[in-house]
Amino acid sequence: MTTPERTPSPAMQRYLEVKAQHPQAILLFRMGDFYELFYEDAVTASKAVGLTLTSRDKGSTNPIPMAGFPYHQLDSYLQKLVRAGFRAAICEQMEDPKLAKGLVKREVTRVVTPGTLTEDSLLDPRESNFLACVFPTKEACGLAWLEVSTGRFFTTDLADEAVADEIARIQPAECLVPEQAKNSGVVQMLTRTSGLFLSERPPWSFAADQCKRLLLEQFQTRTLAGFDIDEDTPGITAAGALLDYVRETQKSSLGHITRLEPYRRGTSLLIDEATRRSLELTQTLRDGQRAGSLLAVIDETVTPMGARLLAEWLSNPLTEPSKIERRLDAVEELHDDAMFCRDLRDQLREGYDLQRLTARVATGRCSPRDLSCLARTL
Repeated sequence: MTTPERTPSPAMQRYLEVKAQHPQAILLFRMGDFYELFYEDAVTASKAVGLTLTSRDKGSTNPIPMAGFPYHQLDSYLQKLVRAGFRAAICEQMEDPKLAKGLVKREVTRVVTPGTLTEDSLLDPRESNFLACVFPTKEACGLAWLEVSTGRFFTTDLADEAVADEIARIQPAECLVPEQAKNSGVVQMLTRTSGLFLSERPPWSFAADQCKRLLLEQFQTRTLAGFDIDEDTPGITAAGALLDYVRETQKSSLGHITRLEPYRRGTSLLIDEATRRSLELTQTLRDGQRAGSLLAVIDETVTPMGARLLAEWLSNPLTEPSKIERRLDAVEELHDDAMFCRDLRDQLREGYDLQRLTARVATGRCSPRDLSCLARTL
């Protein structure tokens, strides 16, 4: 980072300290009613999201590039930054400037990445937004995926050649990989996956004992046996590394993540990556959009939760006759009672996205409007 030759002000010194802690993120530094960006971050953001580039200390021989936006436009610019492929660290004022004695205390309260979004304004309500983690080993490849906005958490172990098919099924917004494995065949394949945001993690994030301990702490249990999971597998390591990343970026309670579900290939119809793409089940072959896909054609759901569930069902066709019969029986019951079905749809239409609302409450990021919507839905 280019820095001015003269001694920086106390506020700029704090900026440099925080930026050094988050070198891979665009730092949004709260100063009064604005979020300010400096140095290379200001130049990068001005090009990526259209912020006006100016400078601080214009009269000096070495002015500092600067850009910014009003605090109430945060969600708008977060969306633009994430869509442009950046992660953003939000550094807030932790005390009222009017009451502060000396320099206002500032801390990073959250790092926003494509796979850790929770706000409705940043998410498509009808699509899941998964964060995945891949941990390749000689024996097997561990894969875990979590939707931070709802708390759904899964893990599995599979052969290297099956990873591409599972990533195509899950369609994560972001995938964590060990930095020491970036030359492996699996990670190289992920690098070539269109639209997938890769985040490299240090070796210590994948220490098996630490990963297991993090999971036990999260679920407040002494063993993972109750989840029907083998504790000593690459999948558990991947799940622990993923949880560590979410804790690091969210810096808040994760009380809505209460269960780790084992995923076993073969419990649903296996569809390889090429076939899934050609069938255009959830996105089109030409531009990767939902509009024009089979899902868009058949989706008559009236809630965001229903839309996401339908997408999951379509991506994971049942193979067990007993489960197929149960689902058909449920459909038949609704089909045969048109009045009840119509009334049920009307009632559901009045509700809000309960999954994501409760997650925001659990993480402490709910607004008064969220609480009102939650009360009305319940």
